[in-house]
Amino acid sequence: MGLIEKIRLKAKGKGARIVLPEAVEERTLRAADAAIALDLAHIILLGNKTELIHQARRFGLIHINKAEIIDPLNNPMLDSLADQLVEIRKSKGLSVNEAKMLLEDPLYLGVMLIKAGFADGEVAGANNATGDVLRPAFQIVKTMKGFSAVSGAFIMVFNDKQFGDNGVMIFADCAVNPDPSVLELAEIAIASANTARAIADIEPRVAMLSFSTKGSAKHAKVDKVIQATELARQMDPGLLIDGELQADAAIIENIGRKKSPGSAIAGKANVLVFPSLETGNIAYKLVQRLAGAEAIGPVLQGMAAPINDLSRGCSVNDIINLIAITANQAIALKTINS
Repeated sequence: MGLIEKIRLKAKGKGARIVLPEAVEERTLRAADAAIALDLAHIILLGNKTELIHQARRFGLIHINKAEIIDPLNNPMLDSLADQLVEIRKSKGLSVNEAKMLLEDPLYLGVMLIKAGFADGEVAGANNATGDVLRPAFQIVKTMKGFSAVSGAFIMVFNDKQFGDNGVMIFADCAVNPDPSVLELAEIAIASANTARAIADIEPRVAMLSFSTKGSAKHAKVDKVIQATELARQMDPGLLIDGELQADAAIIENIGRKKSPGSAIAGKANVLVFPSLETGNIAYKLVQRLAGAEAIGPVLQGMAAPINDLSRGCSVNDIINLIAITANQAIALKTINS
């Protein structure tokens, strides 16, 4: 069974409530229908019910009537949600009327449904830019307790099963933070470990990457990785983490033994934390294209609730998979908070 099949199976029947703000978009509607058929989540669609049912019939979709549909322009919860939004944004002087106008935007309504407890997670971005998807998330849901940074991880699946855990690895941050601070780098390590457990179902062994291994080079950028590694250990004493490590020392066992003897991580890492966005983004794209690895993501980490952003060029299958991933994040969060 492949990783995607495992991710879908893990979400199946758990009833995580996933809101899709772009329900009028054809790919999203088709993905919603498939997700309902596969029982990956309780799907909440935002849009006009008559229009959505008409579209579903036109596309031959038979499961949409099992979705919960909320019309942003005719929403019985509007007054209550607007009052809550005003309270959240009171430092910005948001008025009730302004809040109601914002909640007519499905992206704001979707996030507010999560904040108010009516949904567990959101998938959007098929029809909206990343900034438009994340803006309400940062304003309303904000970051997870104990985190100051949001990051983006890719689950990398290799044909060569010697890497990571049977060919599965986590790369981060490849999507959000151009130049993370020591604290942000430590948080990315911890969040990526959580992603490894919640989505990839692997026990994380985290390597903090650099162009130096255990003092082989001296530079302020190396110092930052060393400090972030130590801080991550302090923040999560049970985390299996080591650094600074060069990439070959992190993933090739005989090189890891030579460059970092005695390390429990060197040569065995399944979570790679890159020192900057440019290194992470370049690395995952090179590995994807040159090694033929499957790159699943980005999966956003560090949010108080799972809110994931699609590429506007995504396929129906991409949306289905991200619904399953978001459902698994929501299930894991409930376990942590229970």
